[in-house]
Order: sequence, then structure tokens, then C-alpha cells
Amino acid sequence: MDFGFIFSSAAGELFSPTTAAYALATLGLAVHFGYAGLLNFGQAGFMAVGAYGFAISTLTFGVPFFVGLLIAVVCSAIFALLLGIPTLRLRADYLAIVTIAAAEIVRYIVTTNQLTTVTGSANGLAAFEGGFYAMNPFPEGSYMGMNNRDFFIRVVGWSVVAICCLLVWLLMRSPWGRVLKGIREDENAVRSLGKNVYAYKMQALIIGGVLGALAGMIFTLPRGAVQPANYGTELTFFLYTCLLLGGLGTVLGPVVGAMIFWVVLSLTQGILYGLIESGAVTWLNTVQAGQLRYILVGAALMLLMIFRPQGVLGNKKELAFA
Repeated sequence: MDFGFIFSSAAGELFSPTTAAYALATLGLAVHFGYAGLLNFGQAGFMAVGAYGFAISTLTFGVPFFVGLLIAVVCSAIFALLLGIPTLRLRADYLAIVTIAAAEIVRYIVTTNQLTTVTGSANGLAAFEGGFYAMNPFPEGSYMGMNNRDFFIRVVGWSVVAICCLLVWLLMRSPWGRVLKGIREDENAVRSLGKNVYAYKMQALIIGGVLGALAGMIFTLPRGAVQPANYGTELTFFLYTCLLLGGLGTVLGPVVGAMIFWVVLSLTQGILYGLIESGAVTWLNTVQAGQLRYILVGAALMLLMIFRPQGVLGNKKELAFA
């Protein structure tokens, strides 16, 4: 078993585009749940809206990259409005039900055979990333062991994560952010002070949804394809795992949680595969090992919730539900 290869592969996940996408989507969940108390189980739907909004606008309408980016953001904002208008005046569990259902509706819509020419149905869409890589300022060559395309997507992805973290940090330190945290703790008390709780919740839902849409784009660009199978309900629960690992009411918690999540997944997969290939484990095959790693991450999360429920960077005193 080559431990050097296993650890180098795990270290490579720290700054991979997928980790950046997860960090950004989890940051959106932190705005929803960690700061506003909105129980959103449909963040995968926002990621799908962003990815498909960009891919369809690029392939079908031939728009430039930044126009496609703007369309994806607008689509996610509209999606948030459609979810929030009927539910945000009700209890939190209604939003949870609506969001998890809406995410599945989006996934089933794009797999409809009647929309194959637009969405690609179950096969998805591909070859829409050309406009993005056309802006690559790095000439061909090796950059820290990566080619110029892989290096470019990492620079862009983590730059977006850094900018969004800074913006969320500034928002949560502003009067708007303090009202939002007050709503999380006791929305009736905030309402009694004359604040429009519904408007604040809607704004938080839109902001977190836009972050999810940007994450969907970053998630799909290095793959050069968008497929509906990647945006199932389990994706949202992976994001919640990252959020709980890092800390609910924090800005850097989602980033740290995403890094831990993917490093642990890579480590467990590498070790299990190595044990199987060396013959040390005969009762397990590689397919089962791929599933077992999620079980191990789940067990680790349970232990974390028992001994440190606020997460790695969270403050237990800040959250009433921690």
C-alpha cells in the first residue's frame, strides 16, 4: 500500500475545484441556516439551477461567459423567490419540505425527454466551458504539478470563495446581519421591534441561493459537463455535513468543513482500496469500499456532534439550537 500516494491524493483535495464548490454552497447554507435559521434542504436545487442556467444559456443561446453567469444568478434569485413567497411566513418545517421537493422537481424537469434538445435529459449537457477557459491568462505548462487549465479553475474557484467569504463576513457584521441573527434566535422579538422579518428572510434566502448557484457553476466547469445525477438530495446532506463539521454560525467554518470532508473521504477511500488490493481485506470489494467511506464519515460526524456540537470553529454559546 503506497501511503505516499494516498496522502498526496488527500492533500490534493484541500484545494480542488470540487472542494471550492462545496465550500461555496455550504457558505450559502450557513447564511440560510447558520445565520437566518432557515431550514433549507434544497441547496442542491440551487446548484442545479446555476449550473443548468449557465450551460443552457451558453449552448442554446450562445451568450458570452459573463452573460451566462448573470443569467445563472438571476435564475437562482427567481428560484429563491418562488420558494420563499409561499413558505417564509410559515413555520420553518414548511420551508424544509418545499425546498427538498423543489430540488427534486428541478432534477426531474431537466431529465424530461421532451426537453432533451435543451437540457440533454439524463445525459446532461457538455462542451460549454470554452468561453471560461478562453480567458485563461496562464500559458501552457506545469503549475505546481497541474496543467494551466486545472490551475486556472483552482485560482478562479478559490478566489470566488475568498471574495464571497469576505462579503458574508461584512454582511453579518453590519446592522442587517445583526437583525438576521436576531431573527434566528427569536423572530417574534425582532418583529415586535418593527422589523420586516419576512423581507429579511427572503433576502437571506436569495443571497444563500446565489452562492449555491455560483457553487454549481464551479462544480461543473472542470468536468465540462452538467448531469442531473450529480444534484440529488444526498448532495444537500453532504453540504450539511460540511456545515456541521466546520461550524454553523461562522464564515470560515463552511470552508474548513468542506476541506475536512473531502480529505477524510479521500483518505478512507485510499486506505480501503489499498487494503483490498494488498489482500489484507478479502470480505470487501471496491464498490462496497466506496460506500463504506460515507458510513465512516457519518460515524465521525456523530462523534463530533456528541463531543463538539458547535463544530470545529463554531461557538456553542452563540447558537440557541447548538
